[in-house]
Amino acid sequence: MFDHCTACGARQDEPELDGSGRLVCASCGDRRALRRLPLLLVGGPAGAGKSTAAAALLGVLTEVVVIESDLLWRREFNTPEDGYNSYLRLWLRLAAHISQSGRPVALFGAGFAVPHGVEPLPERRLFEAVHYLGLVCDDETLVARLRARPAWRHTPGELIDEHVKFNHWLKEQAGATDPPVTLLDTTAATAGETASLVAAWLRERAVRRGADSC
Repeated sequence: MFDHCTACGARQDEPELDGSGRLVCASCGDRRALRRLPLLLVGGPAGAGKSTAAAALLGVLTEVVVIESDLLWRREFNTPEDGYNSYLRLWLRLAAHISQSGRPVALFGAGFAVPHGVEPLPERRLFEAVHYLGLVCDDETLVARLRARPAWRHTPGELIDEHVKFNHWLKEQAGATDPPVTLLDTTAATAGETASLVAAWLRERAVRRGADSC
């Protein structure tokens, strides 16, 4: 739907919308209705509680479609030099497709708490709004959680240092980003408490403000 025109078959590298929010083919001018729902992004450093919260809410929180973004992670997406552009664009397109069913998507993944990586993307226009939640905790707790992971999830020291730095960045910059990132400190929260707080944040923002494009 967002990769090619269903009328003429022309490839669509970037989604184009008209003034009423319908998808427009740049080649033939065909217009298609589009549901522009909110997109809910939950990010933060490894060890802050994202995956645990996502697992707890999967199948329980019915107002949104909960997805752990690591499902699609591959080595070819590891491109920090361009802000993981291909990976983020793929997820936004997939989330927009899923949104056509009438439920917003909640994506959980480290880099999704970085608005400047998402807001400039052409796929951003497929959503009515994008909301950002960043999970953080104190350094000692973060390091302890990462070191306590099972062997198959072992996080080497240099990666732990990177996540600690990201933890600092979120705490320092969350209020200055555009749009701002809501922070949730999970230092003293149990896994269940974190999941409940994340669920409340998602429910509050899952309500769609606009009407369907037609």
